Amino acid sequence: MKIGVITDCFKLPLDESLKLASELEFDGVQIYATTGEFSPEALNDKRKLEIKNLLKKYKLEISALCGDMGGYGFQIEKDNPERIRKTKAIIDLASEFNISVITTHIGVIPSDECHPRYKIMLDAITKCGEYASSKGVTLAIETGPETAKTLLGFLKKTNGGVGVNLDPANFVMVTGQDPVEAVELLNEYIVHTHAKDGIMLKSTDPEIIYDHFATGGIEALNIADYFLETPIGQGKVDFKAYISALKKYGYDGYLTIERETGENPITDIKSAKEILETIK
Repeated sequence: MKIGVITDCFKLPLDESLKLASELEFDGVQIYATTGEFSPEALNDKRKLEIKNLLKKYKLEISALCGDMGGYGFQIEKDNPERIRKTKAIIDLASEFNISVITTHIGVIPSDECHPRYKIMLDAITKCGEYASSKGVTLAIETGPETAKTLLGFLKKTNGGVGVNLDPANFVMVTGQDPVEAVELLNEYIVHTHAKDGIMLKSTDPEIIYDHFATGGIEALNIADYFLETPIGQGKVDFKAYISALKKYGYDGYLTIERETGENPITDIKSAKEILETIK
């Protein structure tokens, strides 16, 4: 497996993040593409060439783009035409850079398939997946608000081009889902993973947590009441068992480090890389 890092976690401009990722000897990086300097709207041909040259200079590849648009994902029908348009633009950008994966949160998939929101989300993701497939790209749903079983049922109803970005910490912190069991259920759909750790402090309805994220971001939720994201090795994710399960089912893609909190993210990222290198 290869080890990557999300450039935004360095909290530096993109060019500096790429340089640092190279200095730390990462294989690749994941880059946000919904807003900021790597979004389709921000990039012109000159800047695209500059980034391609930097990637070549630093011997890095892009493991995936992050196409997460925040809010309620694809839960609200009237918002979906514009979100689908933006997703297709990111898919086009990925294709131009020979990137095969785009990760995104899509909202909370209801466990009840008769829930009206289920069809709304399924229709939107199916359209995005079909377009992604036509471009040689996979739209990878990031795990988190629903169980692996619910996500698997949803995936089976799409029409290609849709996969999984498996984040074990999201399962541990929010749903209590065992990441190893998740790998066993979702293995054929896993195209990218995040390496992140955490602890559930108090069990609650994931709808409540993701509603707070949707309306105000992480700042709107006192996450200390519900869960804690930790440096890798200090949470409840059993990375040895998790990575062993990934290997068992033939996954040989990226373990992309994500560190969203903490006062010293670069230190935590360095430590995470060292730990993963001893396991993978």
